[in-house]
Amino acid sequence: MRCVIQRVTEASVTVGGETVGRIGKGFMVLIGVSAEDTEKDLKYMAEKVPNLRIFEDEAGKMNVSLKDAGGEILAVSQFTLYGDARGSRRPSFIQAARPEEANAMYEKLVEAWRAQGIRVETGRFRAEMQVSLVNDGPVTILMDSTKAF
Repeated sequence: MRCVIQRVTEASVTVGGETVGRIGKGFMVLIGVSAEDTEKDLKYMAEKVPNLRIFEDEAGKMNVSLKDAGGEILAVSQFTLYGDARGSRRPSFIQAARPEEANAMYEKLVEAWRAQGIRVETGRFRAEMQVSLVNDGPVTILMDSTKAF
């Protein structure tokens, strides 16, 4: 499982002109699910993301987690995180999970974050979405449950 985490002051996702998710201070998280992902990968992201200490403390150091900052998450499914363009100019998405499997893992991840008391808004799975955000810092972190990076 891969996540792109952006620290934001606000973020929203729109589908067909309708805002379907909006947050204030928190994380905009793009989520990619691979065909190889298991509950272990899900658990890793469910714990790692909200505890990632990338908000500033009183001394200006990134030392405060999303949970401690009272932040929110805007979670958007993004199969293109598994796009492989190393071999040609057109990316291959063969590593991405099938839509049914990806959606199930995505929904479980969202529920795991909500179970921790985090307010989570979402995009709409398999929809053409427009995502807007104000990246705070800017701070962007790439995470892979296999620790590939």
